[in-house]
Amino acid sequence: LTRQLLAFARRQVIELQPLDLNKHLEASLQMFRRLLPETVRLDFIPARQLGTIMADPGQLDQILVNLLVNARDAMPNGGTVTIETENVLVNGEYVRQHPWAKEGRYVLLSVSDTGIGMDDATRERIFEPFFTTKGPGKGTGLGLSTVYGLVKQHDGMIHVYSELGKGTTFKIYFPLVERRAVEVGPKVEGPVVGGKE
Repeated sequence: LTRQLLAFARRQVIELQPLDLNKHLEASLQMFRRLLPETVRLDFIPARQLGTIMADPGQLDQILVNLLVNARDAMPNGGTVTIETENVLVNGEYVRQHPWAKEGRYVLLSVSDTGIGMDDATRERIFEPFFTTKGPGKGTGLGLSTVYGLVKQHDGMIHVYSELGKGTTFKIYFPLVERRAVEVGPKVEGPVVGGKE
């Protein structure tokens, strides 16, 4: 709860590093699948030649866990969650039509579900702290406000598309950086040479 409140208040310490989002997601998919019941399928559609972002791997996982738990709860009878990545350019007409958008090059992370969806009134309030559509004892109402706070700490943008009966898609835009991503996992290069003992 403390971590979620700090993230919402954007005071949580984050350690940004150049990250390949595709590799990070591939390494975390097994963990994400454990969050979902057998009736929910998880698909991952990675973009080719995805750009590098500056991100905190732990915070990235927290964003995804919150979104996946919400997607799971929106599909009580099962369905499909799709995680997708792509390189996008936000400019011109799109910025004029979407007041929240800032021009630039981004890596777009989309998390879509085939769940019950939301009406406009609910969608407008989902990032408010303590706002929840779940029953008593079923949630703190901090999941999506935490996601919003973490995305903003990464200088990113978040937008949600939803229709009742047609599911929901969260689109998160991380600024693209011109740096090489750090390697995920241990890497051993060259032969291991023994000593002379």
